[in-house]
Amino acid sequence: MTDKFPFAFDIKAMQDAFPMKGFEKLFEVQTGAFDMTAFQDAQKKNMSALIEANKVAVGGYQQLYKRLGEQFEAALAETKDHMNMVQGQPMNAESAEKAMDTMKTTFEKALADIKELAEMANSANTDAFEIIKARTEEVMADIKAVTEKLAA
Repeated sequence: MTDKFPFAFDIKAMQDAFPMKGFEKLFEVQTGAFDMTAFQDAQKKNMSALIEANKVAVGGYQQLYKRLGEQFEAALAETKDHMNMVQGQPMNAESAEKAMDTMKTTFEKALADIKELAEMANSANTDAFEIIKARTEEVMADIKAVTEKLAA
């Protein structure tokens, strides 16, 4: 390290700290060693993976919002039916018990609907993540292959 730049990168210190055969080759600049075509191909694969992951996520969320709309419409229709059914009826023990049973059923259905929507969102996210994960694993394998080639 130099006094002028106390936090400067010191390749010699790095080599001493992590002795590996051929490690210094990773830092060498070789004429013609950078393959622009391979770099562009890798970036195309990265963008393709991102595009595919976004398509999968958008498709999953479109299904989720469609289902949410269906659930909302069904809930409104059910609420209207219940209101029409109880309208004008006197409140007594039997009707109160019936109303409580209806509220309990409605609440349980709402919880099931929420669970369904959460599972749909989770599925969309997981599917998109798996695409990105697979591409990341490919990149790491490529980096490992290049590193092993340079170290040889």
